[in-house]
Amino acid sequence: MQAKWSSVFALAAGALAAIPAIGADASANVTFTKDIAPVLQAKCEECHRKGTSAPMSLVGYDEVRPWAKSIKQRVITRNMPPWHIDKTVGIQHFSNDRSLSDDQIAMIVKWVDEGAPKGDSKDMPAAKQWPEDQGWLLAKQFGEPELVLKSESYTMPAHGQDVWFKPLTSVNIAEPRWVRAVEMRPGSVTGRKIMHHVLARLQQDDIGPDGKRIAADAANGGGQSGPGLLMEWAVGKNYDIYRPNAGKLLLPGSSIWWELHLHAVGEEIRDHAELGVYLYPKGEEPKYRTRLMLFTGMGNENRGLDIPPNSIAETVGYTQLRSAARLENYQPHMHLRGKAMSMEAILPDGTVRMLNYVDKFNFNWMNNYIYADDAAPVLPKGTVIKITAWYDNTSANRNNPDPDQWVGFGDRTVDEMSHAWVNVTNISDEDYKAWLDQHRPQRGPERATQQ
Repeated sequence: MQAKWSSVFALAAGALAAIPAIGADASANVTFTKDIAPVLQAKCEECHRKGTSAPMSLVGYDEVRPWAKSIKQRVITRNMPPWHIDKTVGIQHFSNDRSLSDDQIAMIVKWVDEGAPKGDSKDMPAAKQWPEDQGWLLAKQFGEPELVLKSESYTMPAHGQDVWFKPLTSVNIAEPRWVRAVEMRPGSVTGRKIMHHVLARLQQDDIGPDGKRIAADAANGGGQSGPGLLMEWAVGKNYDIYRPNAGKLLLPGSSIWWELHLHAVGEEIRDHAELGVYLYPKGEEPKYRTRLMLFTGMGNENRGLDIPPNSIAETVGYTQLRSAARLENYQPHMHLRGKAMSMEAILPDGTVRMLNYVDKFNFNWMNNYIYADDAAPVLPKGTVIKITAWYDNTSANRNNPDPDQWVGFGDRTVDEMSHAWVNVTNISDEDYKAWLDQHRPQRGPERATQQ
């Protein structure tokens, strides 16, 4: 088993040996203004600019040049931009893909190797405009959010155990409203230092698939019928945009039950979480309702997560879809020992489809992979979603705080867990048949294995 993981632990060496060639433009001069700046604007500046939590800004030649060799190393090993999905299996078209192509990596390598020349200032693209003062990322697309909900603030001491702060905030709406997008963030850049994740559970009496009202205490159990989570924030996931004619439903009397998982980081920090809610126009009701679901990778009631000291472990969990559905995204969630996770669909006829496989999970980046409109998997009722997770509790895992410790399930970062957050849009059997008539099914099973 240990030998099968040798490739996972040799990322840098393998990547250095496989630097892609720049192709037909190998003889062309590569400059910052003409070639590199557009790539950084598209793939890096969202995080690497002033006023963010990134360790350096990469806006403009003077800021980028001192980091040229480090940038080369990071892109060769595909550590940056953070995009940890295996590009050889499963769905590969995402609306938020921040990864670099082989040609882009080769171009950056060539630029650095040739001395990182600046080039002609006339070739420099116009500066990209970003929100100031913690502005909302979706404001350019939707305008300012109609609702901004804030949790109470919490003061995290400089030293101490993890904290789970769970205040309640009223939504305060007078009539049912449909949500077309949500965005979440810590209240300040400093607050990002202490927040591991934030959950915004929607608390409300709800309406089940049969049209009958479900009491809040039953509805908020989640699953495939209650309101579930309105949003989950972590580093690498900032927002959800629901597809046309789909959304989430807010009802009068609803509240947000927050869960802020906070770390001590050596300094006292006080902060809160904020949730921007973008609504459909009044009277506009989408046909489909989307719910954020947790597909576990550990079996019922988190059983089976038992990682001995100095070992590699694997867990598997299954969830059956109660209706036909479209999956909108894939977001693996594990802790410090997590190394990889796959999501497969086992269709009622026994066909197995590999949907996605994250082969280099990184706890510091809870990436959310949002499917492009034409790539989102549409699955029939009775499909089983299979989540397989792999863990490395050895000294080869540089994130491992103590390989000599037994690790079981728990909420603390030093404990472990395994699930995928997936927005699921339920559709009717008739909708599925209509979709099937227009699309050619993918063929053949694909499975993820650690080699």
